[in-house]
Amino acid sequence: MLRLRNIVSGYDWFLAIVVFMLTAVGLAAIYSVDLSRGETLIYFPTQVIAFVLGLITMAIAGIIHKTRYASLARPVYIFGLLLLLGVLIFGTSVRGTRGWFRIAGFSFQPAEFAKVALVLMLGWWTSKQGRRFDKWEYVFSSGIAAMLYVGLIMLQPDLGSASVLLGMWFFMLLVSRVKKRYIFSFIGIGLAVSVLAWFFIFKPYQKERILNFVDPGRDPLGEGYNVTQSLIAIGSGEFWGKGLGSGSQSQLHFLPEAQTDFIIAVIGEELGFVGIMLILVLYYLLMWRLIMIARDANDDFSSYTVMGVLFVFGIQMIVNMGGATGLLPVTGVTLPFVSYGGSSLIMNYALVGLAMAIYRSNKGKEW
Repeated sequence: MLRLRNIVSGYDWFLAIVVFMLTAVGLAAIYSVDLSRGETLIYFPTQVIAFVLGLITMAIAGIIHKTRYASLARPVYIFGLLLLLGVLIFGTSVRGTRGWFRIAGFSFQPAEFAKVALVLMLGWWTSKQGRRFDKWEYVFSSGIAAMLYVGLIMLQPDLGSASVLLGMWFFMLLVSRVKKRYIFSFIGIGLAVSVLAWFFIFKPYQKERILNFVDPGRDPLGEGYNVTQSLIAIGSGEFWGKGLGSGSQSQLHFLPEAQTDFIIAVIGEELGFVGIMLILVLYYLLMWRLIMIARDANDDFSSYTVMGVLFVFGIQMIVNMGGATGLLPVTGVTLPFVSYGGSSLIMNYALVGLAMAIYRSNKGKEW
């Protein structure tokens, strides 16, 4: 009993409750979308299963000591590399992206595991620098680790996941306080790579998304249709919303990919301004709690790893909401804990478990 009590008390329950509430709002929105597709629920049961698996993953990940994570950083990174290579050969294509393993009716997206693996790897590698971030070797070596993942994911192609990993590496450089000239060099290289990617890597539909972001009116009934319907849905919800299952845009299928890319539009239409503010407040609490865990950490590995978790969640939130409101291009990035997606939800809970493990290790909580 004492051992069980020690395990239970070691979890950061404030953090857990926040992500539970985000998931609950997401499940409600996904259930509403499912109602519009007939009597048989498609997305909701799958997401519930993913939620249960996510809870188990978080619980297990949360009791592993931080030193074990540090020692596993390199093997986990290599395993993630093998998964990304394997999915290009043996993976299943969905909407033109070869990014899923499909086994016995279940799908797994290695790009989601890559986010966990890169967080660990960059946290471990940054902690090994002895705070000598003035060395170009640190920027170069950490960049190679990130770019291997980004390059393989772009070959699928999955611009959204690649952007999240690239952004996470960039913000890790910022918090490690590397020299400004390295940052400017990275920005310059990034611009050059973007130009090359436009001509040689981006698929036609990805170019269309970017062009329609720059000029939403160029194709209002084609690629620009999704964002237009999303804005109509959010605006029509007004303050209190139309109620779950009563949104015309989502229920009458005017809103494409309502359960994933545009889940915030469903929430805005059916739960109104209040629902969107609830989501924003919960994300604020999530970020605040992760910052507190990173601040109170007593070693560099713990601090930088938790900051990596924060960046993954924060970038995904901004990219998803920005795409749904026309402020950023739509890239297919899920809204953490809210959008439909089993691999995404489970790996997000794994990241929460990682942050909890660091929290309990720094508090001296053991088995």
